[in-house]
Amino acid sequence: MACASCSTKDGQPKGCKNNGTCGTDSCNKLTVFNWLSNMALPSGEKPYQWVEVRYKNGRKEYYKNTENLTLSIGDLVAAQAKTGHDIGMVTLTGELVRVQMKRKNIPDNGEDILKIYRKATQKDIDIWSAARDKEEPMKVKARQFAIDLKLEMKISDIEFQGDASKATFYYTAEERVDFRELIKVFAREFRTRIEMKQVGFRQEASRLGGIGSCGRELCCSTWLTDFRSVSTSAARYQQLSLNPQKLAGQCGKLKCCLNYELDTYMDALKDFPKTDSKLHTEKGVAVCQKTDIFKGHLWYAYEGEWSNWHKITATQANEIVELNKKNKKITSLEEYAAEVIEDAKAEFENVVGQDSLTRFDSPKSGSKRKNSRKRNNRNKKKRKPQNNRNAAK
Repeated sequence: MACASCSTKDGQPKGCKNNGTCGTDSCNKLTVFNWLSNMALPSGEKPYQWVEVRYKNGRKEYYKNTENLTLSIGDLVAAQAKTGHDIGMVTLTGELVRVQMKRKNIPDNGEDILKIYRKATQKDIDIWSAARDKEEPMKVKARQFAIDLKLEMKISDIEFQGDASKATFYYTAEERVDFRELIKVFAREFRTRIEMKQVGFRQEASRLGGIGSCGRELCCSTWLTDFRSVSTSAARYQQLSLNPQKLAGQCGKLKCCLNYELDTYMDALKDFPKTDSKLHTEKGVAVCQKTDIFKGHLWYAYEGEWSNWHKITATQANEIVELNKKNKKITSLEEYAAEVIEDAKAEFENVVGQDSLTRFDSPKSGSKRKNSRKRNNRNKKKRKPQNNRNAAK
């Protein structure tokens, strides 16, 4: 999704060159569509005073518009921070902000209310832009300092406050890191207040972004905001191969998309008997070998005859389990497996139309055909005298 000015020219994207500060706010990730913007408020109702402000890499905060400023999406504002002020972009106004705050359990009254000071002036924007330009060179130096001190940590990103009075270093680490000496080096080198903030590996991937194995942009960097734990049981329920290289995302953890269809699989498995349940027959005990959730089939094999599988439906397997609970046994699985008619006939379609597959081959020239005919006639003439001699003998 892009704004109106991000058009293409000669097949190449032109881009608006606004670096995420365009008025339509469509070039940013985690954008919320304000579907209440065209609806008028009832008579006597005042507009909601709270606004949503977004910072680098999708970080959002909610502020109260105490000065009654006329704000719209895309406006840069100077907002209250713990010390000083920060520069951010307004991404949502109106009644939908109330819905977002309620969903995130953010109170709209109390002592810790953050306020908006003013719309950002040109001086504020210049200081903010200059601070943003320092972040990438600082990140390279900061990583080198951490390596020199032999700290088991990775500095993934740096974010300057809008007034350039503080820099927040985001890092990931497997264990607790003693970075007291590192902070002294940072303060001496960068001449600003330093704040270290540890983030998880999923949060790091959401901040950095990237392209997943599906070919699309990462869910965590576009729309996913709540990171739920993903276990290997989700892959087992969906009958996926437990290959770490395929199941792991760019963050090194299990992919979040493993949870998307898990509930559907769990509901479908309610109609199946447990895979560890055995079927007792007069011929022997059968053990489940394979399950097809989509078609509702199960494959069982007798103990000792593991290479011979018998396919039955989930309904038939449940019937046999119920009979076993009543201490009854069926004769064999073959009588149930015979009822499952499997159409093994493969039907192929001509995907290239009625054309022949040899339509691209170059045709043989006429001279070669004539030469082959003459050669065949000569061979026939040579064979006739030999046949006559044999007949005379």
